Amino acid sequence: RKENAIIKDMSILENGTLVSYDALSNGLGVIHREHQNQAFDEVSEKLFIKMGDKQDLITSLSGGNQQKVVLLKWLITHPKILILDNPTQGVDVGSKEEIYDIIHALANEGVGIILLSNEANEIIRVCDRTLVLFHGRLQGELIGKSMSEHGIMKLATGAKERVGKS
Repeated sequence: RKENAIIKDMSILENGTLVSYDALSNGLGVIHREHQNQAFDEVSEKLFIKMGDKQDLITSLSGGNQQKVVLLKWLITHPKILILDNPTQGVDVGSKEEIYDIIHALANEGVGIILLSNEANEIIRVCDRTLVLFHGRLQGELIGKSMSEHGIMKLATGAKERVGKS
């Protein structure tokens, strides 16, 4: 997050709306501040971001709240599919649960979620279906009750499993 997802010298608002500048501008590169604030406020309320003033630097937030701003940045674009790469890495347990709740809510709203994670428990907690890769190749698919930490780790370490077995 700190290296690739936020710009440390920018505000919470700027980080949260960065990828929407085209949609929030007049076409000549001038951002409509009212639209920027409205878009930010609309999504931030749903994510329960704990912050002081949205003009504060992004670094004033906890890791979990920074991660929520990263998520907010993409949700403002109203995606149909969202690819999340280790969305809870480096955040506290409480923030993890909040992020999991957000992911479930998005899925319930019809947003397709592709989750990449190094944590088997996170995959089990969030996903309906798991595809496990080993050295870049599909090793197996786990669905339902077959989706366990043992099953995921077995495939992740190279064990053969029929794709689609549940």
